[in-house]
Amino acid sequence: MNILVTGGTVFASRYTAEYFSKRGNTVYVLNRGSKPQSQNVIPIIGDRKNLGNILKLYHFDAVIDVTAYNSEDVELLLNGLESFDKYILISSSAVYPETLPQPFYETMEVGPNSIWGKYGTDKIAAENALLQKCPDVYIIRPPYLCGPMNNLYREAFVFECAEQDRPFYLPEDGSMKLQFSHIGDMCRLIEKILVTDVKEHIFNTGYPVPVSIKEWVSLCYSIVGKTPIFKNVGAEIAQRSYFPFYKYEYILNVDRMSSILPDLTPLSDSLRESYEWFINNRELIVRKPLIEYIEKNLA
Repeated sequence: MNILVTGGTVFASRYTAEYFSKRGNTVYVLNRGSKPQSQNVIPIIGDRKNLGNILKLYHFDAVIDVTAYNSEDVELLLNGLESFDKYILISSSAVYPETLPQPFYETMEVGPNSIWGKYGTDKIAAENALLQKCPDVYIIRPPYLCGPMNNLYREAFVFECAEQDRPFYLPEDGSMKLQFSHIGDMCRLIEKILVTDVKEHIFNTGYPVPVSIKEWVSLCYSIVGKTPIFKNVGAEIAQRSYFPFYKYEYILNVDRMSSILPDLTPLSDSLRESYEWFINNRELIVRKPLIEYIEKNLA
């Protein structure tokens, strides 16, 4: 296939581009050329907000839009494309209002979420803009993505705490649940959509069973070969000042995904792949001052 991946230089878009390239597809990446390119791809250097005619020479069997964050992003890319067969938008679980009963199903009405704010409403606008022009597109709504190439300070933060033999400052009793989706599993779902006759067009992704933050931290430490000593932090201290996730527990129903992709990468394997990538790419992590806050206010 000829596949266009938007981005192609950081985490989800880079992994996606390299995943499909390794499987023998001709992968084009659309980005501004300001960062190192993915391996074995064809860069199309341009800004999706000012495309001109740079995409008009191509027909794409698939467009995988990883970097659309609002309706303008979608509309400008659609206007810049000459022709394509399938369009897959990577959206977000942030489109579900936290007031809905859980788990969240793909059939539920989307709406504002007070935790995610503008990010969530912009993703809703991106979905709507796409559906208005191309009703047969596919939309994927992952929870927290994990796996290799993750440059966000999530697993990396815990890995660093483990490497430095730090006690881990855990929000309250550590029972808050998190749901993850392995980036490789998301790409395998996209592959299924591209090569098979898939009935549904909107998919939640992720592990069917969430994990408590205490279990997740313990698993991260074990990957480094350590066992955490926990220090519990009360609810009166803002969680995001010392922990990489919001105080927000939710779960997606992933039955649609599971019906066509029953075998998922175990979370332990995903974290092991993350750590193997992290130890060779530490300089790419977008760090936040979590450890500094802990040392100044909690330690």
